[in-house]
Amino acid sequence: MSYRSSLSAVLADVVAPAAEVTGEQGRFPRTGVTALGRAGLLGLTVAVADGGGGRGCAEAAEVVARTARVCPATAAVLTSHFAAVAALGRYGSSWLRGEIAAGRHLATLALGDRGPAGSAPAGEGAGRWPPAPGEGGSTAVRSGDVVALRARRRDVVAAGEADSYLWSSGTLESSRSDRSPALSGASRRPAGEGGMTLWVVPAHAPDLFVPARPYGGGPSGSGTSTVCADPVLVPADAMLGPDGAGRDIVLGLVRPWLLELTAAMAAEVSRAAEAAFAEAQFAGARPGGGRSQGAGPGDVRAGDGRSGDGPAGTARPADGGLAPAGRPAGTLAPT
Repeated sequence: MSYRSSLSAVLADVVAPAAEVTGEQGRFPRTGVTALGRAGLLGLTVAVADGGGGRGCAEAAEVVARTARVCPATAAVLTSHFAAVAALGRYGSSWLRGEIAAGRHLATLALGDRGPAGSAPAGEGAGRWPPAPGEGGSTAVRSGDVVALRARRRDVVAAGEADSYLWSSGTLESSRSDRSPALSGASRRPAGEGGMTLWVVPAHAPDLFVPARPYGGGPSGSGTSTVCADPVLVPADAMLGPDGAGRDIVLGLVRPWLLELTAAMAAEVSRAAEAAFAEAQFAGARPGGGRSQGAGPGDVRAGDGRSGDGPAGTARPADGGLAPAGRPAGTLAPT
């Protein structure tokens, strides 16, 4: 079965029936995401050699656009997943690539205080997204084979739901106990000096938290929220690519995918909003029909995206208490 046929079946049988609950109740579309994984769509862009579909950005954008017509929240999750996989497919471990290809692993982006749901990268220059390594106080401190990542990442899609986060920090700095002449120059550099470093942070990592009451601009149900690491400990080999090369990886791989996927989703959300507005106008023109007091096409409500900032929705209430971010399934393999 082709990926288009598989997508049609999943959208009709699983995603569409749950779309209203997802949007109105803000419930993460876990059943839909699981079905997309089983149908091979989470692994659509992973290389064939790793067991994936071997497709490119154009096919991923098609999947996102078709999904956005049915459920904007699920489309936002796919957008962040495919953008993260653009880097994970190149630099991730063979085990991780295989898990994504098999549909058992959902990835997402956690690259700065203003993530893809709230930063509208399409309207910003390459020098402003991703954020500079020092923004948000992001640090990476190494002690032996363990790295402590400290940051607060806003507008993370599928926060607390994804299996791993593509995380950014400043370049490595070493702890006091590790500062010796034997250390490499890279590990002695102050954090943020010389570039950005990327990490694969597993959802089950200790001390990784999301607010109990989600906060973030994203379609209702997309799980867009803040992720806090204060700090979170990861193995040193969780680094993705060379130390200090993260900005080049993001600008060369992640950002182009994110721009195309976001544009595909925004176009479909806009069309849906305009169609709803036209229907409301038509209903109001009928004899005895009242004019709709709903939003116009430029005032899309949460769950349908928001105008100006791509697929994001309106902000939710302020952060409440903290709850663990990890899920027991789909964690990274032991080193």
